[in-house]
Amino acid sequence: MDVATWTLATLIGLLFYTQAGYPLLMAVLARLCPRPLRQDESAVRALSIVLCVRNAGRSIVARLNNLLACEWEGELEILVYCDGCSDDTAPQAAALADPRVRVIEVAEPRGKALALNAALPICRHPHVVLCDVRQRFDASALCFLAAPFADSGVTAVSGRLEIAASASGGGQGVDLYWRIERKLREWESRYDSVVGCTGAICAIRRDAFEPLEPGTLLDDVVIPMRLAARGGRVLYEPRALAFDPQTLDPASERVRKLRTLVGNYQMLARHPEWLLPWRQRLWWQLISHKYLRLAMPWLLIAVAVTTVLASSSPWILGFAALQTGCYTCAILGLFLPRLRLKLFTIPAGFLLLQWSCLRAFFAFLAHRRDLRALWPPRPTP
Repeated sequence: MDVATWTLATLIGLLFYTQAGYPLLMAVLARLCPRPLRQDESAVRALSIVLCVRNAGRSIVARLNNLLACEWEGELEILVYCDGCSDDTAPQAAALADPRVRVIEVAEPRGKALALNAALPICRHPHVVLCDVRQRFDASALCFLAAPFADSGVTAVSGRLEIAASASGGGQGVDLYWRIERKLREWESRYDSVVGCTGAICAIRRDAFEPLEPGTLLDDVVIPMRLAARGGRVLYEPRALAFDPQTLDPASERVRKLRTLVGNYQMLARHPEWLLPWRQRLWWQLISHKYLRLAMPWLLIAVAVTTVLASSSPWILGFAALQTGCYTCAILGLFLPRLRLKLFTIPAGFLLLQWSCLRAFFAFLAHRRDLRALWPPRPTP
């Protein structure tokens, strides 16, 4: 084989490892080398819940009622941190007159990272649940989040976020990605630790928290990765459920995914030491789960170019036809959302994610000095 053919084979191998090889490897490791865990639902007797909000007056009461209604027999504190709210969020939260609800008001908005830095140290209880105002918890979510902390090595626990699939073709394709992602997190957790938590529902040990840098976009990944770097274990508990009222429609998913991917670039730039085995034991999981995905669109472009340059052998021609067919199905799935066959929805969802990844790279380069310019403060729905 010529150089172009060897290069093409290598690129295809990287694509396979990123999309299928790593999940398959993690499934095998989770089955053959599971890390033991001691759980006791009665081990944690008290919880603090932190809600960092801005202008959430329309939804704060319903959210607090949802949290207060959760099954929890121990002590409970809900800290509502109003980050520069200009509406009636704080008065509405205080009007509940529930002793379990504390309201902290800050006049000027400082962003979620600095809000968490201020809120975590003043929590009354040693285990803290982090969540957002938009989602709703299942009644038993707090119990399932707390149980793994019976193991002293566990420093964070991530719950499971349920998002309804969109009826459009691209949305259904993205839904498949989410289902695979949740399964991968479950395998990582069984083997050792999950790479990142679900920001809508997770819990940490308060004393293990390290202040975040201003402007941190992925606090739900940076916090657990710091805990893992210090030897802590980060688990995924799929029975701890949160529900998001939004759907996985392509428009909203593009916005959400763009922010997440830019956050990954930010994390790579701010924490390059996490790529070193002697600084971060999850280094290869981080590369495989997060950073190789950032390289996916570039790998796909390189594969297409190398296919053209490689020798015209039968398998090369067949592979070129396969690529053409996949991209055609993906484009049809995106622009004809009523085509709900998996032949179109799966490629459409995949292409949508890769396009978001490309946009994220250029957004990061354009705004690397001040990433907050990408997302100015806006009211919480």
